[in-house]
Amino acid sequence: MNTAHRKPLPGSRLDYFDAREAVEAIAPGAYAKLPYTSRVLAENLVRRCDPETLDASLGQLIERRRDLDFPWFPARVVCHDILGQTALVDLAGLRDAIAEQGGDPAMVNPVVPTQLIVDHSLAVECGGFDPDAFAKNRAIEDRRNEDRFHFINWTKKAFKNIDVIPPGNGILHQINLERMSPVIQARDGVAFPDTLVGTDSHTPMVDALGVIAVGVGGLEAESVMLGRASWMRLPDIVGVELTGKPGPGITATDIVLSLTEFLRQSRVVGAYLEFFGEGTANLTLGDRATIANMAPEFGATAAMFYIDQQTIDYLRLTGREDEQVRLVETYARETGLWGDSLASAEYERVLHFDLSSVVRTLAGPSNPHRRLPVSELAARGIAGPVEQQPGLMPDGAVIIAAITSCTNTNNPRNMIAAGLLARNANRLGLQRKPWVKSSLAPGSKTVALYLQEGGLLPELERLGFGVVAFACTTCNGMSGALDPAIQQEIIERDLYATAVLSGNRNFDGRIHPYAKQAFLASPPLVVAYAIAGTIRFDIEKDVLGLDAEGREIRLKDIWPSDEEIDAVVRASVKPEQYRSVYIPMFAIQEDTGPAVSPLYEWRPMSTYIRRPPYWEGALAGARSLTGMRPLAVLPNNITTDHLSPSNAILANSAAGEYLAKMGLPEEDFNSYATHRGDHLTAQRATFANPQLINEMAVVDGQVKQGSLTRVEPDGTVMRMWEAIELYMQRKQPLIIIAGADYGQGSSRDWAAKGVRLAGVEAIVAEGFERIHRTNLIGMGVLPLEFEPGVTRLTLGIDGSETYDVLGERTPRATLTLVITRRSGERVEVPVICRLDTAEEVSIYEAGGVLQRFAQDFLESSVEATAAARSAAV
Repeated sequence: MNTAHRKPLPGSRLDYFDAREAVEAIAPGAYAKLPYTSRVLAENLVRRCDPETLDASLGQLIERRRDLDFPWFPARVVCHDILGQTALVDLAGLRDAIAEQGGDPAMVNPVVPTQLIVDHSLAVECGGFDPDAFAKNRAIEDRRNEDRFHFINWTKKAFKNIDVIPPGNGILHQINLERMSPVIQARDGVAFPDTLVGTDSHTPMVDALGVIAVGVGGLEAESVMLGRASWMRLPDIVGVELTGKPGPGITATDIVLSLTEFLRQSRVVGAYLEFFGEGTANLTLGDRATIANMAPEFGATAAMFYIDQQTIDYLRLTGREDEQVRLVETYARETGLWGDSLASAEYERVLHFDLSSVVRTLAGPSNPHRRLPVSELAARGIAGPVEQQPGLMPDGAVIIAAITSCTNTNNPRNMIAAGLLARNANRLGLQRKPWVKSSLAPGSKTVALYLQEGGLLPELERLGFGVVAFACTTCNGMSGALDPAIQQEIIERDLYATAVLSGNRNFDGRIHPYAKQAFLASPPLVVAYAIAGTIRFDIEKDVLGLDAEGREIRLKDIWPSDEEIDAVVRASVKPEQYRSVYIPMFAIQEDTGPAVSPLYEWRPMSTYIRRPPYWEGALAGARSLTGMRPLAVLPNNITTDHLSPSNAILANSAAGEYLAKMGLPEEDFNSYATHRGDHLTAQRATFANPQLINEMAVVDGQVKQGSLTRVEPDGTVMRMWEAIELYMQRKQPLIIIAGADYGQGSSRDWAAKGVRLAGVEAIVAEGFERIHRTNLIGMGVLPLEFEPGVTRLTLGIDGSETYDVLGERTPRATLTLVITRRSGERVEVPVICRLDTAEEVSIYEAGGVLQRFAQDFLESSVEATAAARSAAV
């Protein structure tokens, strides 16, 4: 830690690093013009950067230049159990590799404080209409995940600097918002802004508190855990001025779905957004968190709000200690992070959004940014007259209605609104349709406490929305099995079945294999659609039912007023609820158990946890980048759900067949996500999404949808996994050709690991999603980008070609993609090397993040040993 610019923080016993002073020394008057993000990054540089490069790095922020990399040192790392577990499996494998090379495995530990929350592994096997659903789902979770939880429990003892919150306690991002983030850290007598990276794209939720929090892949998180800086260039910082206030009956969900469409259209991919303006004062902290959570759906890296009175009020509401709350306000006011201090901040681009323009809305049917105002359902052909045969489900049947995801369950107004709508529906005798699998899965135990306090939890339970879990559940594709009779009817009638959820993702094939499409909605709208029972329903106009006197009931008759929602929030949401949940959860537990080995004893028959192969076989060899054949030729908007799905494993899939051979009963196949600690299972998830469109999979002149490819030079179309196995036997290097926005979606590292283990050496696309690009590099896969105007279509690529990549790999260099067609014709195409920094080049050339660390660790160990011997002599 540097000592220059260190000063006492007024009104406290702590010091702080004065970034304003450092910036003003270079350019007087510059600090007042810096955006919030730049001020936080400047403090990080002043406190952590090498003094010799400090002025040059600060100059990047002051002059808005992007020609040099500068280091960012996040204060902590947060993980959910799926990517956190796979990261820790990698570290356990790294310990094995270090030990085999003569190093000390016990020395491999996270350097940066790391928090792991087990929240992604529970499936809703029992819906919210079962009063014992919570206990039953937790029991199933424990049974299915015994291998995983055994490993996670070992990590608690084997690794230093890791805290684990066990299953059943809530969702990572909501716990982070409500407790884990102090907003301002205090360590070793120094106060500084809380900053973090997390192994989930929705980590920016805590940006609502003024905390820079960035979602990264598991591989990048591993690098930060191990003490390496996260290198960056000055991001594009976009100001978003909010004006007006939401109209009556408009929820935070309606606002964020409208913003998602607006910001996608405004092309903010990769940007840091900063929300400001008088409209921000009309948003509660919960509203801000709902917006910040959806940053990856905008395409943005972060969605920042400044610290102001709303922040302070929220910290008090959620039971933070008085001393900590005072520190946050004192530090923010002193250092220019308080809202009023940002009045002179300048942005290279400013967008304007009027909150009063928002109407009640959904998003769907397959992307979060496809806004769907409910008033337009009929006009767009979604709602309309539905003919229902007695005893059968209607067309467009809602088979899943889930109040789920921290995106919306963090927000007391959303949850209270859902409870009040349920109460009003119950009073009028409305019921959930019998084919609807309904569930309530809050991201925090506090939600159940304040719903109970307001008398609303029993009202939700009466409609089938009892608490099934405190976990991600349906939003992560863990919606569980359907009633067998309902599933059979869907299959036999080829029914257009749908899901409605208060989540953040609705990509094709994500929510449930038998829900052909999914729609995002606010929690009260989810309840309303459970009553309607079909998406073919004009939710504003159509009749939900009849009351005892035979009068028609519509949505307006049960929708609660804003005044009542606010009154119940004020009366029911209390600091002591948060304290009662979180103080025991984060109490330091004395470890009285026996010590464990620094090396994990891998279970040979496990399908969940297996020693990773990244130092063995083909992965230990050179990547020639010559003679590559395409594994897939893909259109635009390929998501990580296409690349490595997370939902339930079906028996007829490659992974299902493997699990059956390993002796697992079908009911315990679990999800693809939960098996990512075992590469033999996870490999079989590569491109396993049944909605995949691979333009190579041509049958009778038509591209066939599914997990398929064409093996060349044979010309045979087969299942993707069989093709991968065949290519591995041939030792055939592979390439993927893709369109725009390749890899958008959740930050799952197996979307990169799967293709690397398949033998893919390079991916050429029109554009990459930020996190996925870094994950590819972290696995030693070369990302290449077509120049503007060049696509797989303009080049006439059909998958029968072979490919070479020529040129020196330096940051953003122009390389040559040599395409050799079946006819022998040779085409040379310039492509951009998307190794964007010198650090990324170093990681790629080493073979990946883990290989880079292992080489550096062993070299430093040898140097340390030699130095010790020299000193002894």
